[in-house]
Amino acid sequence: MRSNRPISRTALLHLLVFRRGFSQRQFILLMAFCVGILTALAGWTLKWLIGQIKYLLTHQFDVEGANWLYLVYPVVGIYFTMLFVRYVVRDDIGHGITKILYAIARKRSVIPAHNTWSSVFASAITIGCGGSVGAEAPIVLTGSAIGSNLGRLFRLNTRTLMLLVGCGAAGAVAGIFKAPIAGLVFTVEVIMVDLTMSSLLPLLLSCVTATGVTYVLSGTEPVFAFQLHEAFAMDRTPAYISLGIFCGIIALYFARVMLHLEHFFSRFQNRYTRLLLGGSLLSILIYLFPSLYGEGYELINLLLGGQSEADFLTAMNNSLFYGNSQLLLVYLALLIVFKVFASTATNSGGGCGGIFAPSLFLGCVSGFFFSSVWNDVDVLGMHLPLNNFALLGMCGLMSGVMHAPLTGVFLIAELTGGYQLFLPLMIVSVCAYLTIVLFDPHSVYSQRLARRGELLTHDKDRAILTLMRMDSVIERYDDELQLQPDMTLGRVVRLISSSTYNVFPVIGKHGTLEGVLYIDDIRHIMFRPELYNQFRVIGLMRPAPARLDTHDSMDVVLKAFARTRAWTLPVVNSDGHFVGFIRKSRVHAMYKKMMTDYSND
Repeated sequence: MRSNRPISRTALLHLLVFRRGFSQRQFILLMAFCVGILTALAGWTLKWLIGQIKYLLTHQFDVEGANWLYLVYPVVGIYFTMLFVRYVVRDDIGHGITKILYAIARKRSVIPAHNTWSSVFASAITIGCGGSVGAEAPIVLTGSAIGSNLGRLFRLNTRTLMLLVGCGAAGAVAGIFKAPIAGLVFTVEVIMVDLTMSSLLPLLLSCVTATGVTYVLSGTEPVFAFQLHEAFAMDRTPAYISLGIFCGIIALYFARVMLHLEHFFSRFQNRYTRLLLGGSLLSILIYLFPSLYGEGYELINLLLGGQSEADFLTAMNNSLFYGNSQLLLVYLALLIVFKVFASTATNSGGGCGGIFAPSLFLGCVSGFFFSSVWNDVDVLGMHLPLNNFALLGMCGLMSGVMHAPLTGVFLIAELTGGYQLFLPLMIVSVCAYLTIVLFDPHSVYSQRLARRGELLTHDKDRAILTLMRMDSVIERYDDELQLQPDMTLGRVVRLISSSTYNVFPVIGKHGTLEGVLYIDDIRHIMFRPELYNQFRVIGLMRPAPARLDTHDSMDVVLKAFARTRAWTLPVVNSDGHFVGFIRKSRVHAMYKKMMTDYSND
């Protein structure tokens, strides 16, 4: 990873002088305002780049048949993205939102400076050339990186850095979707930033600023054109509940298959092998189903705004399905099945993008497919408006995949102007969320971190344990205080006489921890010189009550103390070599201090 270029002493002095002109609260609001502007500009730039690349590559395509260039563009896009990341960025920029969660939990909200621009260009190349992913997660990472690095520039504390990271994420969602409320709710639900009075105003300011800048640059129209044809009706409640359950099942399928495919691709260490596998799979899928090209927003607009069957049939333009009206539902069903393959192949093959857009795409197609089948079967003698249910499906998939029901409701309402369907949006969102949490307690963003105990949550106690670092509580011993099994009691007494410790490690020939020696165990003989040559460490030591690993989480550490009732436990590395001791008193003292700092608004 490239190191950040240090700022000059003169420039730093000027920044600090500028900083003193504001109170703490005023300065945070100023930072939130700047983050909103910069994030909105980054989002608009990314969307513009994607549009220009896609138009350049595809505007001449014939809608009446398949186009062989669909087999070429995605592979080329992933290849150029891979080269950009390898030779220009020289760092991993995938899984944007997961990286934000990890940075908050384990990196003190520090995000590398290159993330303020690298994801913009990498995702523009990927998506513009056909990568079946979204631009939103890269922009969320970009916005969070802008907040993190602005805060670091002015030497702000960790808690304020976390807030600015949240402002960047909120501004990114608000700006790219023109959805200020959704940006705020997303940050609370997904990024896990606590909504307190001290954080509410900066988050709102960032959201409103980013939305305002986007309005100036691209107009005030919603991202998707939607016109309500039939208002909410209570008698359709069974259909809303059924759609929510259906969306929850599709979201579960999407999440499970994505994680399994990522695991499959991770078995191939050679990046060119992954490029060949991922690029080939993506190209074939796009050739068969051109709607999978890029973000898929054209199909979303079609299903939301189509007025007749003829309009909906244009979904099969550019494909082998063109002109076969009886195959529309088959085409849409295959999109539901293969969208996750296309998205995962894009990222695992070396591309850069997120799952915001795939979730919206999949939800829209699922909602339209569900209502079409319902109408064909004539369930309960009830006709469902296709456009409305396409909209509701977007909410259901977003809520299920992200485990964020409020974000799903407000985002879809603001994206489309579909506020008249607020109650159905809530019903579908809640049902989808309740369905998926029966099987997966964590979203696709947080599963990887949750399994390693590195996920920050709204549970304050658990959040503190996550933020605590193993290195900060380990007491490391000098080499002369590390005993050997064949040492005599006399030599042990001489070594420990000037020490304040009451427990010592016993190290074997190969550097591994053999046991521990407690002063209390030798207190009755350590002042009897006539016994100094009669006892050796191997006969005085005892096995450690438990061994902690350097990669253990603090939750594991506390459980080990509770299980063994010990006050001091040794820490070893992956090779079994002694690293140091952890004392329960030190862990509790640090926990108490961090809880005080964390709770101080």
